[in-house]
Amino acid sequence: MIPRLLLSLLLSAVASRSLAGPGQQKPLVATEPEVETSHNSKKLHGRFLHITDFHLDPFYGQFSSTDDDDACHWGQGSAGIFGAEKTDCDSPTALINATFQWINDNIRDSIDFVVWTGDSARHDNDELIPRSEGQVIRLNEILVNKFVEVFGKDDNINDTDPTNDFIIPIVPNFGNNDILPHNIFDAGPNQWTEAFARVWQKFIPEEQRHSFERGGWFFVEVIPDKLAVFSLNTLYFFNSNTAVDGCADESEPGYEHFEWLRIQLQFIRQRGMKAILTGHVPPARTESKQSWDETCWQKYTLWLQQYRDVIVGGMYGHMNIDHFMLQDNDQIEARVISGESKSARSSPHSADFSIQKSAEYLTELRYGWSELPDNLKRHKSEASRGPRSSSNTDKKRRSKHDDFLEKIGGEWGERYSVTLVSASVVPNYFPTMRVFEYNITGMEQVTGKAKMGSDDSTISPSVETEKYRKSRALKKHHSEKPKPPSKSQPPGPAYSVQPLSLLGYTQYFANLTEINAAFASGRHSQHRNFTYEVEYHTKTDKIYRLPDLTVRSYIDLATRIGDYKPKQEDVWLGASEESRSDASAAKKKKKKHKKKKEHKKKKGHQSRKAINKFWFTFVDRAYVGAKSADDIRDQFGMDLED
Repeated sequence: MIPRLLLSLLLSAVASRSLAGPGQQKPLVATEPEVETSHNSKKLHGRFLHITDFHLDPFYGQFSSTDDDDACHWGQGSAGIFGAEKTDCDSPTALINATFQWINDNIRDSIDFVVWTGDSARHDNDELIPRSEGQVIRLNEILVNKFVEVFGKDDNINDTDPTNDFIIPIVPNFGNNDILPHNIFDAGPNQWTEAFARVWQKFIPEEQRHSFERGGWFFVEVIPDKLAVFSLNTLYFFNSNTAVDGCADESEPGYEHFEWLRIQLQFIRQRGMKAILTGHVPPARTESKQSWDETCWQKYTLWLQQYRDVIVGGMYGHMNIDHFMLQDNDQIEARVISGESKSARSSPHSADFSIQKSAEYLTELRYGWSELPDNLKRHKSEASRGPRSSSNTDKKRRSKHDDFLEKIGGEWGERYSVTLVSASVVPNYFPTMRVFEYNITGMEQVTGKAKMGSDDSTISPSVETEKYRKSRALKKHHSEKPKPPSKSQPPGPAYSVQPLSLLGYTQYFANLTEINAAFASGRHSQHRNFTYEVEYHTKTDKIYRLPDLTVRSYIDLATRIGDYKPKQEDVWLGASEESRSDASAAKKKKKKHKKKKEHKKKKGHQSRKAINKFWFTFVDRAYVGAKSADDIRDQFGMDLED
């Protein structure tokens, strides 16, 4: 038997040959995209893909051990052909290939652009096969090439313009495992910004190459003169990045990043455009988990508030669980932003985000939502009743509703902003991806290719950044506060449905438990091929029923999730699969439970768990359906005496 150390060296040698550059990849068979006959015109579909956290591991071994010490590299065990679901193992090549093949066959020709939020390289989880800089780069090159296979233009892959190689724009981000050592990203220029300027040359606008090499940030006009997608380098905000220190001090790259973002969002506003913000590490902020330095969180929340007429939404990955978070503008502290004082908040962060840690985090989110202004559903129903009389009761109802609107920042809920976090491809639970729908009313057809950066009517980001550096030497005070929208400006696209607003999304997942079993037994030919299936859609889902993805919709949902005393019809007592989709079944069980109450008392005190159905569904979705209903009820439910 080959010793493990020797085997690891052999595997490393094999990987270094197999992880070759993009040119050696075998292309997939792709169909022609649906486009208009005009060369400079294409049809918009009003959909885009968000995909995150591939964590490709070329050392993954089928039927190897899933124990932490083996990492699906060694021993014998249950590691499946397409990945070891519900473990900490990374993604095998088979999963990556199958995922891109599914994208190619099912959604390639019906989306307008791709948001790819980082962490393409494997974790450094095996001391016998340590990661190297070359390996991290090669793994990212493989992922770039997979995008070329699916979205590349066959007729001009080798033309002189590298940013004209795709049928749609693709916007990537730095992940904390796309560098070495992981989490640590120095102020640029550094070896990683320079390396990825080459690896991502097909994605980064030529006129933004200089600013990217300085800080790893850029944006792309995915719909020319209409919509820009920003790639933020969240590693400069990340609490685990000990090479930097927040966003308040002018010497910090996080400070410069926000100045760059402020300038660019101002340009976007002047041009009448909208923007989507994307990044890897989301701005998680609870008692036990704070992913960003507090000064960066404060600035981000302020920027979202001041540019609410411009920003459509924010999309992130990293945490592997499907969820959302609300930023509260009332928590902005000017003295913290400027660095004049420290926040009273602690800044805990741990690289360990196990199921136990994630459960604590989700519970803390819910507790925060329980303290949102008075129950939205109640006030909406009261307001919808209309004037019936001039009685004191009717006046009190209207007064309470007005008070509620004042607390949430008016009719559109402008006190808050929303961040959306998608689960991952790496199967810590089940592999996922998300397809958003956005409003393209009046712009079903777009003329010209995607603009990769500023046009001639604006100052290029690199020139503007240089102007900022020179002017900074003349100013003793801290950064300029972003200008808010004019008072006459209507609510922005995150608050009121309008062109480019997010309307909903479909969450897809691959049930690896069934898929691996089918392939292992040879039943895949007659049973099922590898596929992603719909987990839920935000609008048609029986529980969520979100009319759109505006902030008010999420305030409503968060309020329902955070309700510790929900209405009877919103409580589930059972833990069966039936109870996940049929609230009436739960009500019948509750009636039976009441009839037997006296009989059970004679047998002694017993208890069972009850759970708010919105909270249950939120947790179920967070773990991509990988946790059983019984486990969710037992871990997240509340004791109910019989």
